[in-house]
Amino acid sequence: MTPEANSLYQQACSAEYKEDYKTAVDKLLQALNISSNDVMIYTKLAGVYSEMGEYEKALETYARVAELKPNDGYIYLSVGSIYENQGKYIEALQAYNKVLEMCPEYLYNYLNIANVQYQLRDYKSAIENYNKFLATYSKHTEARESLASSYLNDGNYKSAVNEYENLYQANPTRFKDFSNYGLALFETQDYTRAVEFLERAVDADPDNTRNHISLALSYQELGKNDLALAQYDIVFRQQPALNSIRFDYGNLLADMGQNEAAIENYKIYISNYPDNPEAYRNIGIVYKRLNKLDETITNYEKALQLQKDKKDINIIEDLAQCYHLKKDYENALQYYNEALTLKKDDYDLRYNKAIVLHAMGNYNDAVAIYDELLTQKNNPDVKSNLSAALVALGDKYLQEHNYSLATETFDRAVKNGTKDSYAYFGLAKAYRACDLNDKASEYYEKAIAMAPEKIEYSDEFAEFIASSNKAKDVKISSENSSAEIKEVVLSDDTKKEADTLTDKEFIAKGDENYKKQDYDASIINYKAALELNPSDEVTLLKLGNIYKIKNDNKNAINFYKKSIVVNPNYADGWFNLGLVYANEENNGKAKECFHRVIALNPNYSYAYYALGLAYDQDGDKKEALNNYKIFLTQNKDENTAKVVRQKIQNLEK
Repeated sequence: MTPEANSLYQQACSAEYKEDYKTAVDKLLQALNISSNDVMIYTKLAGVYSEMGEYEKALETYARVAELKPNDGYIYLSVGSIYENQGKYIEALQAYNKVLEMCPEYLYNYLNIANVQYQLRDYKSAIENYNKFLATYSKHTEARESLASSYLNDGNYKSAVNEYENLYQANPTRFKDFSNYGLALFETQDYTRAVEFLERAVDADPDNTRNHISLALSYQELGKNDLALAQYDIVFRQQPALNSIRFDYGNLLADMGQNEAAIENYKIYISNYPDNPEAYRNIGIVYKRLNKLDETITNYEKALQLQKDKKDINIIEDLAQCYHLKKDYENALQYYNEALTLKKDDYDLRYNKAIVLHAMGNYNDAVAIYDELLTQKNNPDVKSNLSAALVALGDKYLQEHNYSLATETFDRAVKNGTKDSYAYFGLAKAYRACDLNDKASEYYEKAIAMAPEKIEYSDEFAEFIASSNKAKDVKISSENSSAEIKEVVLSDDTKKEADTLTDKEFIAKGDENYKKQDYDASIINYKAALELNPSDEVTLLKLGNIYKIKNDNKNAINFYKKSIVVNPNYADGWFNLGLVYANEENNGKAKECFHRVIALNPNYSYAYYALGLAYDQDGDKKEALNNYKIFLTQNKDENTAKVVRQKIQNLEK
């Protein structure tokens, strides 16, 4: 550089210092007119252009420097910086890689490369180069913050947590990245600590919607639903149209029992994101909770459609149950079969499939499954269903006049311990058809003993005796299960009223009429309630009580029996049934009922009193005294106690 050029160069440096970039450029261009190939002048000129924001001129000038000094890799640091400022990250990366190639000893360059890779969202490469840089410059805070952010964006949440924790511990007072640290903690399911940092994040920046969302989700995971709800309220005030979080918001509302609001938000989410199977699954769960089976099925089936080859077994099972509840047995069976292809040994699925087959009248297949299940464990419900299926199958054979199979099937039901009197009645009919009259007579008597209230049994037995054992065509009773509750026949007016009143409201009307001793009206009310809820053992008991008051023992027994059919553990049903038997002087059956009451509830004091009376009437003083004395240990009714003490005194004379 000539003295004249050097003078101009120094003037340019002075002008650059004063940020008088135009003068600096003029002086440098004048210097180049004197020393046209001076690298130092070109380098300074490129730098001034860069400071002015004249990036294209700067790049052209650096290209001239590279021609004059091709082995100077550091030139590309400046080139890379310009491209980075322009947002041309690929070109910047190429320049920094050239520095790495030409000047591998310049370790600081790893930070430049990592920063550009971060901008290009190549987080794995950025992580690698940040770590290379930090291996030498371990206390470089900004690089460590960028490394933590790279781990977070790359989904390596555990490493992100470690980096943020180190940054926080190193200088807790200067730590500011509460948002990302909280998010990383959330992703590692450390929800308690996530809340700690996210709460600080929203305090520091209350307008940051993302922080409120992350905090809401963290509260939600911790079961702090009210706090989560408050955060969602803030989010929707800030961004009412933010529908991407309606799914999570719907989940929260569903967990809080706000079913209708949950459905509304799921629908908004689905309208914007119609391809998410989880949304259809979750809205289906809420519909199922509301017993809206059609809506449940529609959404579950849409979820399965979207899942394609990765079918959710839980949805398939739920669909089977929904169709089962709708008594759409064909579809229920289809889904039970599909579920069983995935869980072939599932006990409950096979049991439910058997129940569906049973309901469809496919008794043989149902029986086969019941038998298989009973080899695995002695389940009383399965055993009971097996008996019912055998009785129904026996009746089918009976109606087909296949008396051999009917006899075999009814006999198997009896050996299985069925309590259904029709099994015995069916055997009687089958034996009669085969002219085995002694057997027929035996099973007619057993059927009548089990169900004396069934008039058709007694009528047919009387007809059988009168026929002098002649084989006649017998009309088979359509009733094939004593455990089945008959449908209540209501008047047209009551049926219309049933469209508007609930079973509870009918029961309340029945109770009111009962207090007025308007028993006929009360019967109508209770039967209307049973039309809506036929398995209400308490209402069945109330009907039995009314018929008992009206001295209609047949109907009283009928409804008491129905109460214990729907709930075999209903002690009051057994007790009142025993009282009616006692009134009919059928002490044997009465005592069976009272013993059942005590087995269910050893503290049911009046069952001991009733047993004492029954044994007393049968002349069994020992058992009578024993039960009277037990009654006195439990009873608080002094008037009844006086009567019992007198009975004890009379027996002990």
